[in-house]
This record gives sequence, structure tokens and C-alpha cells, in this order.
Amino acid sequence: MSDAAQSDSTGTAAPVPGRAVPHAPEGRRRPEPAPPHVNPLVYRAVVAVTYLPVVFSGAHLEVHGREHVPPPGTPLVIASNHRSNLDPFLVARALPPGRFLQFMAKKELFVPVIGHIISAGGSFPVDRTGNDLAAVRMAVRILKGNGTVGIFPQGTRGGAALQGGVALIAARGRAPILPAGISRDGDRWIVRFGEPISAQGGIKAVTGELGERLLELAQPVGDRL
Repeated sequence: MSDAAQSDSTGTAAPVPGRAVPHAPEGRRRPEPAPPHVNPLVYRAVVAVTYLPVVFSGAHLEVHGREHVPPPGTPLVIASNHRSNLDPFLVARALPPGRFLQFMAKKELFVPVIGHIISAGGSFPVDRTGNDLAAVRMAVRILKGNGTVGIFPQGTRGGAALQGGVALIAARGRAPILPAGISRDGDRWIVRFGEPISAQGGIKAVTGELGERLLELAQPVGDRL
């Protein structure tokens, strides 16, 4: 027990005569961290370097549905299926110029050197072991600044169940959800964008619709570009 306060019979702290008890300032909160700044040079360099494994393997990227991507300067959540470590970079490469995709990335990636590069590219950490409210608030702040947030609703590669966080973040950030399906067919990596989904239909309904769209978009298309 502090010498500045004692417990009364109700279990609450009562001040000791002659001693001042400090009070926390009312209405003051710890300031929220600013959204990560995107360094365009680092962003483009990362997207270019991470495409090299595709090139060296003799494959190439096909993009379908670019006409569904809303113009830059508007908030947007991009939700895609998750099948490989290349996924965020392939989606970023598939986007039309002017949009910088800021992904929720697992916190384990934010280690010295690699973490600095990821942060400079605009991505931010998320703790996948629980409900990371700080990551949710960060995503919403990015959207309110007319940014583009990327999320894997499956959480992990090959995850079966979609999480409702995508719909929640999009609703709070007043942004549509752009579904993106990633698939591979022989020497083709394919990214297919679908029509945007409104996030105002309720978390359960929006998540269900998103799951159906992603299942469809993740199927390889037959026509080669």
C-alpha cells in the first residue's frame, strides 16, 4: 500500500490527511500512432525485386478485372485469398498506377532490416494470435486518409474460414471491399479483381459474400493474355 493512500472499509482508496493524491488528467489519451508513410521508391523497389522469382521460374503475371479497381484518392480495402509468400507483392503489382497497397503483415516479419523495409513500403504489423485492435485502428486510419489496405481474410495461407475483420474495417473506414483472387496455372500467375462489395450490409452477410467471390475469382481463367 502506498503511504499516500489507505484502503477504507469499502475497499476503495482513501487519502491520508495532509498528503496529496495525484489524479490522472481527465480526457487525455495516449496519442494514436500515425499511419505508416509509404516511401514510393522503396515500395516500387520491393514490388520489382519480389517479382524476380516469378521471372526466374519462367512464369509471368496475368491481371484480369483492372476495370473494377476504383480510382486513386479514394479509400479501398483489397481482400484476397492467400496461397504463397508472393501474394501481397503480386496483388500490389497487379494494381493500376497511383495506388499504394498497405498490407496487414504478421508481426513476426517486423525484425531488423526486413521490418524496416516492410514499414517503408507502408505495411504494418498485426498479431494473428488474437483480436489485434491496434491493427484494426491503424487500418481504419489509413482508409480515412484515402489509402488502400490489403488483408488476407483467411488469416494464414490456405486457411479455410474467413474472418469478419475485413468487413468491420471496411465499414468503419467507409470503404468498399475489392475482392482479388490469386491462382496459378502452369507458367501463369493470375490475379483477378472482382466488382467491389459494399461493406454496409452487416459483417456476417458481407463476409459470406466475400467468401463466395474469392472462391470464384481464385479459379484459373481459361484464356491466355
